[in-house]
Amino acid sequence: MICAVAGTFDVLHEGHRRLLSRAFESGDEVRVGITSDSMASTGRSETVPLEIRRNELESYLRTLGECKVFVIDDMYGPDEMMDDVDVLVVSEETLDNGRILNERRASRGLKPMELSVVPLLMSDDGTKVSSRNILSGEYGRSGRRDVMDIAVGSANRVKVAAVRSVMERVYGDVRITAVDVQSGVPDQPFEGQTHEGSENRARAALGDHDMAVGIEAGVFEMLDGLYDIQHCTIISKDGKVTYGHGSGFRYPDRIAELVRGGMTVGDAVHRIYGNSDIGKRQGAVGLLSKGLIDRKTLTEQSVTAAMIPRLWDE
Repeated sequence: MICAVAGTFDVLHEGHRRLLSRAFESGDEVRVGITSDSMASTGRSETVPLEIRRNELESYLRTLGECKVFVIDDMYGPDEMMDDVDVLVVSEETLDNGRILNERRASRGLKPMELSVVPLLMSDDGTKVSSRNILSGEYGRSGRRDVMDIAVGSANRVKVAAVRSVMERVYGDVRITAVDVQSGVPDQPFEGQTHEGSENRARAALGDHDMAVGIEAGVFEMLDGLYDIQHCTIISKDGKVTYGHGSGFRYPDRIAELVRGGMTVGDAVHRIYGNSDIGKRQGAVGLLSKGLIDRKTLTEQSVTAAMIPRLWDE
């Protein structure tokens, strides 16, 4: 019995986990579709990049068992992955889409899929839990509002995902709100401007939140060349401030010279390497490390480092 389930999985919440669990309960072979960036962006102002969504999804799926993950560009999915599916897991909200898929199958002479319907997960205010509301900071992955409320001083989804990953390991379920603030430093920070930018971001984002996180990547002249190092500042509403930074890595000389000449790292990488797919998905560090480390993992290092003094106290 082949079972399939699909979604965007902007933030993998408890509702998604119930869908995935049902798929593993219903089939001997499980196939999981995840929307492409182009499909995910339809009707949305912004989405989490596919690289981050897929990594989180696959990490969770490994706890459930073996399955195939594939990218979908429309609601039907690739015929080679869907034509022999016996059971499709849907939510109450996507049941009609399942019926449309079966109508298309009938028109092609294929047997209909059994539709296994999973009830919607409700938040503590009685509305359905959605990735969009989690991303806007209304509640945590579980749909609860009475959890640690943390702001991130950036609209960058990589930074937001990195903060969520670290803070969930520390506090459990958390609310994460992206606050688009100015760093107060040049687009390409050098040396001390990096720390200054991270602190400016945290202070500007704090507001009424329990805690705010500011992250800034800058370049530093080291013994053997120009290094990229991310700085993180965390400020809590009690006034406590802690700092940390990531491990850093050295840029190739060709990039370093362009940056020293006034170009941003992003523009310099584009000039030297072109519109690289891995550069778009994993950032400069993913490109230069040949995929050994991605930008989210690198960002998590700086956030973790800034949390360490708080963990001493706790």
